[in-house]
Order: sequence, then structure tokens, then C-alpha cells
Amino acid sequence: MLKALIKTMRPRQWSKNIFIFAALVFDKQLFVPVSFLRTLAGFFLFCLIASSVYIFNDLFDVEADRQHPEKKNRPIPSGQLPVGIAWSAGVLLTIVALGLAWFLAPAFMAVLALYLVLNILYSKWLKHVPILDVLVLAACFVLRVHAGVTLIDVERFSPWLYVVMTLLSLFLGFGKRRAELALLAHGAGSHRKVLEGYTLPLLDQYIMIVSGTTIVAYSLYTFSAPNVPDNHSMMLTIPFVVYTIFRYMYLIEVKHAGGAPEEVLLTDRPFQVGMVLWALTVLAVFYLS
Repeated sequence: MLKALIKTMRPRQWSKNIFIFAALVFDKQLFVPVSFLRTLAGFFLFCLIASSVYIFNDLFDVEADRQHPEKKNRPIPSGQLPVGIAWSAGVLLTIVALGLAWFLAPAFMAVLALYLVLNILYSKWLKHVPILDVLVLAACFVLRVHAGVTLIDVERFSPWLYVVMTLLSLFLGFGKRRAELALLAHGAGSHRKVLEGYTLPLLDQYIMIVSGTTIVAYSLYTFSAPNVPDNHSMMLTIPFVVYTIFRYMYLIEVKHAGGAPEEVLLTDRPFQVGMVLWALTVLAVFYLS
């Protein structure tokens, strides 16, 4: 049962919460001990609240998941994790996460509470509304970035990163919907109602729009944001962003992956190499130049 609970908490998806470190890195405070420890603690608390969201989501969707070709094997739909235990675990994780977040920073607790409420609304209603469902997912990624801002005394963090994060998460969200639609084919609407509002050509247009604007927005950030080096060396990171976006599009279109973006991050070696090179270049530009 414990193994089933941990699986329902989705530890593999905790990688999404790494965006909480954006403020720390881009505000040049990565090597400030207090700021780093506060952000690290915030990361773990965000993982706890995210896990409670995954548990609640599975509880809300248990009947629909039992009809899904993959989700039917999850612990709650399959019966490995009793519903009562799942509810208790979800509530406990929520209380612990919000309680500790208050002591860390009241503003951070407010972000976690907003994230929780937004996800509950998403699980119950908003995920059934085309376009709005992806916008909500994008908002959750932006909240991760903002959570990091609330944990430290920000001096040089650029609002441009909110724009880039919004566009990037829209790209991932539409890519996820495309992968789901391709996987479920003609029975997509019976498994996920919102897919009735999408078609593959429409999603391809959305992906093309947000991928292009993501690259443009990030490029503008690299030379116009107030916190980047004056020598424009941050522009050296643009090719890595272009490559990882194109690689993800390749995986969606050719390999029919992308239904779980975190799986791409954890399993696709070329994508990982591109991300690592981008991260190393960012660190070199901000901390060595």
C-alpha cells in the first residue's frame, strides 16, 4: 500500500518543480547559502503540495481513469490504493505543506494555496474547457516561478522570465494534448472530454505559434532584460533553447511522445544534453562573466 501511495504521489513529476529555482539562479543568488536553503526547502514543500494535487486528481477521475488504456493501471483506479487511505494522505500532505510554508514565508504559502485551489478547479471543471485547460496548466508553471521569487529578496530578477515561462508551458501543454489525441485516436472524447474540442491540425497550429513566440521572447530576454550581462553573452544560450524546442517537436510529431513532458526530460538523452548545455552556459554567463 505504501508503494502504491508513493506511486500516486508521482515523484517522477517533481522535476516540474525545478522552476522554483529560476529566481535564485537568474537573480545571481545561487551561491548565497540562505537563499539557496530557503529555495531548496520551498522546492520540497512544492513537491508535497503537488503530490496532494495528484492524489486528489486521481480521486476525482477514478471512474474515467478506469476506462483509459494507461491510467487504468494507476493505484487508485486499479484498487491497489483504497480510496479512504488516498483521501487521508492527500489531506495530510496539504496540511503539512501549507503549515510549513507559512513558517518559511506567508507569501509562499499563499502561492501554494493558490496552486492547490487552481488545480482542484482544474480537476473538477476547467480541464473540460478547450484552450482554458492548457492556460491553467501554464498558470501553474508560472506559479512555480513566482514561488521562488517569494522565498528570497529579489534584486535583479527579470519579469521577462514570466513571459517566457508562460509561452513555454503553453507549448508543453498543447504538445501534451496532441500526444493524448494521437494516442487515443477516435475514442479520445470518451477518455478525456476536452479532447473533443481539439483536432491534430489545430493543435499543430497552436504548437507552431507558441514555439515560435517562445524563441522570440527568450531571445529578447537575453539582450534586453536589465539583469543580463552588458556584453550580451546571454545570447549564447539561444541555440540550446532552439534545439530543445525543436527536439521536443520532433518527439511529438515523429516519435509520438510528449504525453508526459516529465518523461521526456527524464528519458530522452539528446533532450537532456541540450538542457544541460543550456544550464551550464547560463551559469557561466551569470557567474563567471
